[in-house]
Amino acid sequence: MMSKPALTLYFDGACPFCVAEITRLRSWDEQGRIRFVDIAVPEFEAPPGVDLAALNREMHGRTAEGAWLTGIDCIVAAYDTVGRGWLVAPLRVRAMRPLFRRGYRLFARHRQRISRWLGLKVEPMCTDGRCALRGRTDS
Repeated sequence: MMSKPALTLYFDGACPFCVAEITRLRSWDEQGRIRFVDIAVPEFEAPPGVDLAALNREMHGRTAEGAWLTGIDCIVAAYDTVGRGWLVAPLRVRAMRPLFRRGYRLFARHRQRISRWLGLKVEPMCTDGRCALRGRTDS
């Protein structure tokens, strides 16, 4: 892995949909360019200048240069970083961005309910007699 990741993603490891998406991104991140940080673990401390409530409202990311990204901008950056930017090409259409931003915020607000509707669950991983939720480890 690079000494400094191109992007640090802050995600909700208690959200099944979020964990599924992070698992997909991890599988595509063959060069280890993204650092994944689970904000749901008890020992998580929010970075200076960002509070946990903001991190819970929508996905946040921080570039290697220190710029903060939120919502769809963060999603686009993550997919670009793993070489799959074409999958989120519609999010780049300037005229549609306000609609996508509102849609993403609505989704983020109801992500737990949507996860339940889709039948998604965060599965425990147990090793050495200790269990944690899948997707909760920081890479």
